[in-house]
Amino acid sequence: MVTNIWIHILALVCLFPAVAAGFKGGSERGTFFWAGFGLAAAVATAWSAVQMGPGWNAGFGAALWLTVAATFVIFLVLSLVMTDIWRLGPLLAPYLVLLAIVAVIWSQVSAQSVSDAPSGWFGIHVALSIGTYVFLTLAAVAGAAVILQERALKRRAPDRLTRSLPSLADSETLEYRLLGAGEVILAAGIVTGMGAQYATDGGLIELSHKTILTLAAFGVIAALLVARQAWGTRGRKAARYVLIGYLLMTLAYPGVKFVTDVLIG
Repeated sequence: MVTNIWIHILALVCLFPAVAAGFKGGSERGTFFWAGFGLAAAVATAWSAVQMGPGWNAGFGAALWLTVAATFVIFLVLSLVMTDIWRLGPLLAPYLVLLAIVAVIWSQVSAQSVSDAPSGWFGIHVALSIGTYVFLTLAAVAGAAVILQERALKRRAPDRLTRSLPSLADSETLEYRLLGAGEVILAAGIVTGMGAQYATDGGLIELSHKTILTLAAFGVIAALLVARQAWGTRGRKAARYVLIGYLLMTLAYPGVKFVTDVLIG
């Protein structure tokens, strides 16, 4: 048990170079960026795989580590193909470290496990759910960058953090693209969730807290995307709705798991 905690802490420490790389700034994605975020992605992925093992660890701490690992990996991949997304590092890395700290704190909470890894409709649904949460996390971070950049422009007082982040226009573009991708994946996740439910008991939708929160998040994001196209909604107002959608997904995914595994379990 004690050894397990120290491995958690070691994995956590390996995430801090990503924080340093994010705050280093600069105009290019240098070696420091790739080394810091690459180390964090590799360690988080390896430790998450160890916790999952041959089956599926459905515990709260394991779910957080999986989220952290998936977010680092997808962020690195997107940094290769999307201009300026890497500049979100100063906001993203500390947030992921915070999630990892919560995972370490709850690492000793008993986890519910199943003997086999997810497969079929359920396996696809789980993968899409993780993908949705990752893209909405990145969209929320881009939304936070929009709020900070807009505030700095109004005050005419940019600081070191806002100089490291994407510009206001670039942050809004990233927010919109990431949100759109997240909505598409979320729609696919809802469909596969219905398939998994049908394969289990012949129904399509189980009206649980998770389902209601997920559908609410889908509606909020869809409304924002339509408003952006129809009326040009952007800036701080749009960013706030992005954060609301992300909050709903957080309550639906890790929030429900926290209640069932930690508070109730």
